[in-house]
Amino acid sequence: MRAAWYEKQGPPEESLVVGEMPEPSPGTNELRIRVVASGVNPGDVKKRQDTFGIGMPYPRVVPHSDGAGTVDQVGDGVDPRWVGKRVWCFGAQSYRPFGTAAELCVVPVAQVSELPANASFEQGALLGISGLTAHRAVHAGGSVDGRTVLVQGGAGAVGACAVRLARLAGATVIATVQRESQLDTAEEAGAHHVVQSGNQIVEQVTAFAPDGVDHIVEVAFAANIGVDEQLLKLGGSIAAYASNAPEATIPFWPLVFKNVRVFFLGSDDFPLEAKREAAKDLSAALEQGWVGLPIGARFALGEVGDAHAFIEERRGPGRVVVVL
Repeated sequence: MRAAWYEKQGPPEESLVVGEMPEPSPGTNELRIRVVASGVNPGDVKKRQDTFGIGMPYPRVVPHSDGAGTVDQVGDGVDPRWVGKRVWCFGAQSYRPFGTAAELCVVPVAQVSELPANASFEQGALLGISGLTAHRAVHAGGSVDGRTVLVQGGAGAVGACAVRLARLAGATVIATVQRESQLDTAEEAGAHHVVQSGNQIVEQVTAFAPDGVDHIVEVAFAANIGVDEQLLKLGGSIAAYASNAPEATIPFWPLVFKNVRVFFLGSDDFPLEAKREAAKDLSAALEQGWVGLPIGARFALGEVGDAHAFIEERRGPGRVVVVL
């Protein structure tokens, strides 16, 4: 089968290879997907760059954790009725060497969900890391039904998923975006109110939530923690999945006096039951008509280096998908 891989870390043009490798076979409790679309996440790029100094976890890595396609084989312990189903998967390259940047990919059945008939393979390939992170970020502090949720960065991949999932869970959703051109993305995802970030952010959000917000989904913890504290109700919570800086100065006493809870979220290590619950809700969101995440660029498998460079160099908005 054709696949992309790297055996050393570094720039995409120096590390990524596209060629032939043996077809994988599913083991116990695994199934094999004939991949149609492979989602490219910033995390995939960072692993290849060795951003966090971990080094090569395996001698050869086929990148990308997210993907979608059709099941063509199952291993022992897996219901044979999976064969032929349209599916999307998550975590294919999480603590495993071979991800979805290949014509065939083997994944544990627990990390696979059926793709609704009205959803494209491309949209399915974009759900994994972003969607699971968003779901955990929305629900980390408890039920949001009847509560007010602020999503910082509501037009980003995680942010847009969080807006949709919070809305489906019964929350009143306020989203912030950086640019006017992003307003439509947050609104389409289901935000009740969308405000553009700026000097008046506290006043803008307070106009929609005069008593404060119950929970905040945070994309830029270091930059926004001071504002978040001002906006939270007593006993509120923050779920941070990213930061604009590796270190943050926090308003400790104001957070203490409000009894604020802060959750720091890393998607690879969410409990499996939380991932399965997220997958169910994400599939339901698509089935109910959500158009999914905006796609910024599509690449063929032979152009996988360009796909990584698109993300590294921030060439444009939207998600990146490799189409096989």
